[in-house]
Amino acid sequence: MSDAESRPRPQYGEYATPEEQRARIQHPEVTEALQSGVAPEPEPEPTVAPAAPRARGPLADRVVTFVLLVYGLVSVISTIVQLLDFPGYAERAAQILGVDATYTALSAGFVWGAVASVVYGVGYLVTAALTWRRLRRGRVAFWVPLVGFVATTLLAGVCITIALMADPAFLSALTGAVTN
Repeated sequence: MSDAESRPRPQYGEYATPEEQRARIQHPEVTEALQSGVAPEPEPEPTVAPAAPRARGPLADRVVTFVLLVYGLVSVISTIVQLLDFPGYAERAAQILGVDATYTALSAGFVWGAVASVVYGVGYLVTAALTWRRLRRGRVAFWVPLVGFVATTLLAGVCITIALMADPAFLSALTGAVTN
């Protein structure tokens, strides 16, 4: 008899190296197959799962956000057109207040009107990009156009105020009408 026949068959991985034991623990189906004498079936090839559909926010949020962006676009375009003729813009504002005044600081008006126009345009583009990004991620986004409107209007308002302050006579006519 050979030495291998006289020894009892090893059980529970007595003669297995630690690496072999870890491998069998990670794949218990291999251990079961070895004990039963049946070869294990090969694991199926992993298939690429289809990409999960992007999460979408609530329909009401998307509709309100879209309406706000369209309204903002129309508003920004009309405001830019008006601000590019800043003296006319300032005189129309004075007429609304019931003041008969003529804006005379033409160079400052055209420069600061153009700067305010750029602020409105860039502000809208940044707002639209941030809104689109939130919508693509499925997050609530209606508030982004509202915050963008406030921030852009404040910055453009500073530019318009600087242009108005360049004409002291026009400014005093406006402030006199407001205090009366």
